[in-house]
Amino acid sequence: MDNKRFALLIDADNISARYIGDILEELSTYGITTYKRIYGDWTSTQATKWKGELLENSVIPVQQFSNTVGKNATDSTLIIDAMDILYTGNVEGFCIVSSDSDFTRLASRLRESGMEVIGMGEEKTPRSFRVACTRFVNLENLGNQDEDAKDTLKDKDNSISRETIYNAITNIINENENKGKSVELAAVGNRLVNMYPDFDVRNYGYSLLSKFVEDAGLFLLEKKQNVLTVYLKDNEQSQEEIRNCVKEMIHKAGSRGIGISELSNRVYSKYSTFNVKDFGYSQFSKFVQGIEGVELYQDKNDRKRARKK
Repeated sequence: MDNKRFALLIDADNISARYIGDILEELSTYGITTYKRIYGDWTSTQATKWKGELLENSVIPVQQFSNTVGKNATDSTLIIDAMDILYTGNVEGFCIVSSDSDFTRLASRLRESGMEVIGMGEEKTPRSFRVACTRFVNLENLGNQDEDAKDTLKDKDNSISRETIYNAITNIINENENKGKSVELAAVGNRLVNMYPDFDVRNYGYSLLSKFVEDAGLFLLEKKQNVLTVYLKDNEQSQEEIRNCVKEMIHKAGSRGIGISELSNRVYSKYSTFNVKDFGYSQFSKFVQGIEGVELYQDKNDRKRARKK
């Protein structure tokens, strides 16, 4: 970890006080927090829960009265302070904590000035703010969640699809292999964040990038001198794995078998880069028919199904 200096600016109107400890801990992994400010109307009952956390965590409250109904004066104050801090030259990065899209332009402006911008917000945070940051962290991913909470983190609706991420990893590996270079897993992770600022393996229920990559079934990981290198699986090995998986699905379906359409959906869902043409077939049904120990038949509705011979 380098010692980058960060300014932490929190929008109290849009963030729960229960996250403060997790916010500070997460930010400590990026560098040193030199400014710690939180913005809100501290005369309102809504800010009561925050008051007990401020002194304990040495966060400076900035008072902003809500003078006009429907207008968020807190946003304006935070933005003005951010620009003032920028021009002091005392920091190398900002952490903006809010679930509000109003800070999208601020994040973009800070990045234009060469600042690293860490965004933190709840799952409801609009994508416009997420991608404007250098990196975005879902607050629900932080801290010690109970098991029920962890289950809700898997494949969140607002996260990048696994297929998109796996395709990106494949492209990164191919680019480097074409240049005769091996690919370190850490470099893959950095590249993914550059491409998708809100990419975080915790969004998919993982704590390690290595496990997320390994479970895709498309890549091989090799450790040498504490450095993990990632490769594409050998094509023949991958094809055999897919055939065995399809065969297992059919066998588990029992004597009645499984519809070709349903089977196709399962295979494409499990293997995002699957293409029957890679196996020498033009149709999925022909591919299935070519698997040893499997037969196709028509049900009473003239629909193709596959079952164990």
